Amino acid sequence: MSTTETIAHPKLHHYGLITARLDPMIDWYRNVLGMTINHRFEVPTPTRNRAPFSGMAFVSNDEINHRIVFFEKPEAAAAPAPVPEQRREGPLQHVAFACATFDDLLDTYARLKGLGILPVWAADHGVGTAIYYADPDQNIVELHVNNHDSEAAATEHIKTTQPTLAPVDPEKMLAARKSGASPRELHERALAGDFAPANPRLPQSRS
Repeated sequence: MSTTETIAHPKLHHYGLITARLDPMIDWYRNVLGMTINHRFEVPTPTRNRAPFSGMAFVSNDEINHRIVFFEKPEAAAAPAPVPEQRREGPLQHVAFACATFDDLLDTYARLKGLGILPVWAADHGVGTAIYYADPDQNIVELHVNNHDSEAAATEHIKTTQPTLAPVDPEKMLAARKSGASPRELHERALAGDFAPANPRLPQSRS
């Protein structure tokens, strides 16, 4: 029997983004996360003055019908400044997507670098290793991998251990992995500072 006293624990399903640049955003999320369009809709021109947006696109990279929905508003303010020096800031600090393995994370970094998509920051947080990117509207997207053998171990870590912040250079980590370092060794060496970047500032900092 259901009860209003029980918390249902619903899972995160999707989120929505307003953009003035629908096509560049779709292309970026296709390249970075493997998102494909499941449905796209354009508001007919005669009725656009009565609608809160001019178009929508529902995209997903798994079996869920959509993970992100883009709402196109041509009048939406775009952030012209580069990241990280003057990126647009808002209530949503970032959104994260999990990679299954360390190799998936590093291989994605290498693939995106080949496409000219470079990270704005990367770090070992103790509980996980993360690489951060900025989409065409300067929203921050995190790709991360669990540094532990299970989610249960990661949860225990975050409950019992002070947060760690060890900035890393993904290029150095990739080179170490290619030289035979295991994911555990990459994590330990990151905490020791072996992969420290030349400029370890946070992506939110301003010059």
